[in-house]
Amino acid sequence: MRYYPLLLDLHGTHCLIVGLGKVGQRKLATLLKANPAQVTVLDTFAIGEVNDAELLQLLNSPLVTYAQRDFEASDVTGKTLVFASTGNRAVNEKVSSVCAKQGILCNVIDDPSAGTFTVPAHIEKGDLLITLSTGGASPALSRKIKKELQEQVGDKYAPVVTLMGRIRPLILELANDTAQNTAMFRSLVSSDIAEAIQKKDRIAAESILRSTLPETLHSNIGALLHELV
Repeated sequence: MRYYPLLLDLHGTHCLIVGLGKVGQRKLATLLKANPAQVTVLDTFAIGEVNDAELLQLLNSPLVTYAQRDFEASDVTGKTLVFASTGNRAVNEKVSSVCAKQGILCNVIDDPSAGTFTVPAHIEKGDLLITLSTGGASPALSRKIKKELQEQVGDKYAPVVTLMGRIRPLILELANDTAQNTAMFRSLVSSDIAEAIQKKDRIAAESILRSTLPETLHSNIGALLHELV
């Protein structure tokens, strides 16, 4: 396994994108969803020349600082993630080299092996995030598998993720034995709760929660299912 599968919390971090072509734009759009503190974007075009509404929306984000100039080695200082996404391999190599010297994670779009991480294909359904990668061997295969997973998963599990996010802190507050909590969580996700929510069958969903959750949490069932069924 060449790459370590890692999901990063980017809150409070500063990131850098060098080159804002089509690939760079996709990187920026995905990065902004993770809500970093700031994303510095470097390219040589003037914002006044942009007539792409989607690109302008990205650049106008309060999280984005755009600079119309070439890359400088000092640009990577203090950054958590760097994306080398220009159409110029020499520039991308320079970005990668500078990052390597400072131990900064870098993604290189035209030569993944020159960087330290790749961005996997992903499926987003509410709080559910599924990532997949072929280790850079075949992005086309990643897209094919992604399509198959999207068809298979659909919208079935997104509300269950929301429900589990509501239940988990309540369970942990009870300070029960870890093994007991694990058994309860496994029992719940192995139940028909996903199907009940998908069918908007509130009676079935409430019944499953009553039979699975500790009695002390039964009074929370209405709030737990709010807007899910």
